[in-house]
Amino acid sequence: MVAAIAVSLSSAPGSAAEPQQEHSDDTAYRGGIEVVRGPSEDTDDTVLTGQVFVDADRDGVSDDDEAGLSGVMVTNGRDVVRTDGQGRYRLPAFDNMTVSVTQPSGYQVPMDEHNIPQFHYHHLPEGSPELRYGGIEPTGPLPSAVNFPLVESEESAASAQTCVIAGDLQTYDRQEIEYARAGAIADLAARDDYAGCGTLFVGDVVGDDLSLYPDIKDLVAETNGPVRFLPGNHDLDFDAPSSEYSFDTFRAQLAPEYYSYDIGDVHFIALNTVEYPCTATDDSPETIRERCSDPEGSPAYNGRIDDDQLAWLERDLDHVDSDKLIVVAGHIGLLNYADQGTPVHQVDQVARVHELLEGRRAVAVSGHSHSIENLRTGDDVEGWRDLFGVEGLPFPHITAGAISGDWYSGQVGEEGYPTAIGRDGGRPGVVTLDIEGNRFRERYTVTGESDGVQTQLGINSPTYRAWFEERQEWNDDPVGEAPELGDPLVVDRADLARGSWLTTNFFLGSTGSTVEVAIDGGPAEPATRTQRMEGEAVNVGAEYSDPYAVSQQLVHGGSLADRTMHLWRFDLPTNLRDGRHTAEVTATDAYGRSFTDVLEFEVVGRQ
Repeated sequence: MVAAIAVSLSSAPGSAAEPQQEHSDDTAYRGGIEVVRGPSEDTDDTVLTGQVFVDADRDGVSDDDEAGLSGVMVTNGRDVVRTDGQGRYRLPAFDNMTVSVTQPSGYQVPMDEHNIPQFHYHHLPEGSPELRYGGIEPTGPLPSAVNFPLVESEESAASAQTCVIAGDLQTYDRQEIEYARAGAIADLAARDDYAGCGTLFVGDVVGDDLSLYPDIKDLVAETNGPVRFLPGNHDLDFDAPSSEYSFDTFRAQLAPEYYSYDIGDVHFIALNTVEYPCTATDDSPETIRERCSDPEGSPAYNGRIDDDQLAWLERDLDHVDSDKLIVVAGHIGLLNYADQGTPVHQVDQVARVHELLEGRRAVAVSGHSHSIENLRTGDDVEGWRDLFGVEGLPFPHITAGAISGDWYSGQVGEEGYPTAIGRDGGRPGVVTLDIEGNRFRERYTVTGESDGVQTQLGINSPTYRAWFEERQEWNDDPVGEAPELGDPLVVDRADLARGSWLTTNFFLGSTGSTVEVAIDGGPAEPATRTQRMEGEAVNVGAEYSDPYAVSQQLVHGGSLADRTMHLWRFDLPTNLRDGRHTAEVTATDAYGRSFTDVLEFEVVGRQ
């Protein structure tokens, strides 16, 4: 008789590695899952069994005296079960499945040396098809057991949590790895408020070059707390023969395509909202049917949740207490403002997801659009109605912006990273959810700045608007000298007479936020939001742009901030005297938190 062999897995799920011991100078729980291999002839390859256990000696191996943990959710990506009184589970087994455990509140799964949680096992007996970036190595026959170790954790049990949501790291080369290291990663390394919940990177971890994943892992090892990932459209194995294998390298290196975990009173659901190659279905919008009509000859991606994942989502939620806060995360957002008229950049089944979350306290978070969007319950735009029949959001949807901002464009500053101003005029950064029980407040942290930096001010004048059009035309056909804007904070009397206004780009501003402006110490007066979010179409053009952002973008490259849902305007009085003036701007968010910024500008006589 051949004895079963227990193997602890750490860095690469599906391959054997020695258990990693906790370092004396590191209190984090390090290690991997336990895969038990036995004679293949003794294994029923239609059923996977295993145990979730409390790893008292923190060695990743289930010892006889270590207790199983009951009531823990385990899934094969389709079915969801809870462990019995001894912590044991049984799941149907099939080729190319990922079995994973939902970390329960009050416990912590092991992390590898890069702070990446180890909570899953890929079963792909023959391995991935031949892929440029490797995919998953052959895992061989079904193990006789896959066991999931946990340790108790006061940090993950606490009702007060701080959770970082990071969008689109999206590094295309090692230079951009260093931009990220000098910017947002350095900021996160200096923070110690999120160690329990950790950071969730919501896709586009790299920019198509999947060989950079080891560099990314070294990068996030500098942060504090668990580091979780979900896939984006730039994390694809583009040479995969079908969507079944299109994220195999991501899966091998970082995480399952989709999974869930609990922190405090919150249930996090990390989704894969990218289908590649996409295929047309009856419930797809018309333009998606055209885009996805030839998956072999002209492959493309689309925002979609496949049928297995949707079934898993429903079963996962069936096991979640109704009073928990649900954070549903995906790379392509369920809905967004910037691309509200373009179905490929939103999720086909958004109405179904809304239905599954009906009656629950929930928030959706995403990346993808390289814009910052704080969409509140009830917000509404024309595109959502026309494409998906959604009239008003049932719960908040937050687009977290991008660490890469506008793909690391613009001038590189003394800090060692580019300005990379986003398509909405926002500056690169991360969103943080500050959670108390099942309620949350969101905040935005600009890279390299304190949390007090929340606004960007400018002046939109006729001179600026004329230059906006002229410079766009010149950029399209650069003949002769480029039109110059001059000093954007100088307006003449003709500008005032024809309509000039102060703009406030309130990065995480939303419905319920206000902006007030006081000129030269006078009384504060309200500014007007340029996009009401009341079912109207998106307002686009120079009149709705962020002048500060555009003055950088049209000269130094990048997107064009000619639309945003978080811009306010304050009409400048036509009778302002010649000379210098000061505008004190106070932006107040929906929670009553106020931020004050000051803009100095000059009025001159007709020139």
